[in-house]
Amino acid sequence: MFYFAVNAQGVLNFKSPSYLQKGDTVAIIAPSGILKERAASIQKATELLEGWGLNVAIGTHVFNQQYHFSGTDAERAVDFQKALDNPSIRAIWMARGGYGAVRILDRINYFKFKEAPKWVVGFSDFTAFHNHIHNLGIETIHGMMATSLEGDESEIVETIGSFKKALFGKALQYTIASSRYNRYSDSDAVKSIEGQLIGGNLTILASMLGSKSQISTSGKILFIEEIGEYKYAIDRMLQSLKRAGYFKNVNAVIVGDISNVLENSTVWGSSIEELILAVVPDNVPVLFDFPAGHEADNRALIFGRNVQLQFGTDSCSLIFKEN
Repeated sequence: MFYFAVNAQGVLNFKSPSYLQKGDTVAIIAPSGILKERAASIQKATELLEGWGLNVAIGTHVFNQQYHFSGTDAERAVDFQKALDNPSIRAIWMARGGYGAVRILDRINYFKFKEAPKWVVGFSDFTAFHNHIHNLGIETIHGMMATSLEGDESEIVETIGSFKKALFGKALQYTIASSRYNRYSDSDAVKSIEGQLIGGNLTILASMLGSKSQISTSGKILFIEEIGEYKYAIDRMLQSLKRAGYFKNVNAVIVGDISNVLENSTVWGSSIEELILAVVPDNVPVLFDFPAGHEADNRALIFGRNVQLQFGTDSCSLIFKEN
């Protein structure tokens, strides 16, 4: 029987997949966008994992093409299902995002996965699976994807390093400079907040509302990131989350990269930070400029893991607890 464990503090402990060891196998699959002329990227990703002593299995349909997608919905779902069900595969790494994950979300049977969880890794469009798997009580990794290696690797040292730490179970802790927009309601020099980390891409979070993949934010710390949207669209999605109760009992909000904001013909009139602070209730602490999302510096996050968020005058820290 599958169940949630509760620790001494009454906090739900999610099932944590086993960390990887040398000799384990990682599957690379493409549940979303097309990988046209990107075989070199997958080869580069394969070499990275092999350099860490891991074996690599490429999904059968990774390089298939069906309009916008890496194969038909059925083909993409088959690759995901096989990777979930194969006991020799210990982690599943997404090749890229784009769009398409939601189309196969309900085609997947999670029975074997719930009995023997394994790490699934991705971000952006993969937020659909992060949310759905969160409701199964299993931790996931919000982190770089295979195509993240297409740029200059010297610019993503922290990204790669945090991805490796998350996979192999090394301690995760990040300290960043404090933003002048940070908000926390405490007179002390440092404010410490604890909660279970959840979230992902803002567009996908909003698209999950009203479905069985919608997540509960009560008593948790919500992470959001976004790319390529107008400010009014960002406001609309945040307002939708607010109306759905996402900010009612949330412990804190972490804002990652809000990248490539589009310019509308009508001026919005405030910064992204001011826009977010205007939507999130005044009593909810908000941390800005966390390095995760669609920029080169995309630090790995373990969703479903209890974390401690520390606000300071000069710096802030995010510390992942050990299960």
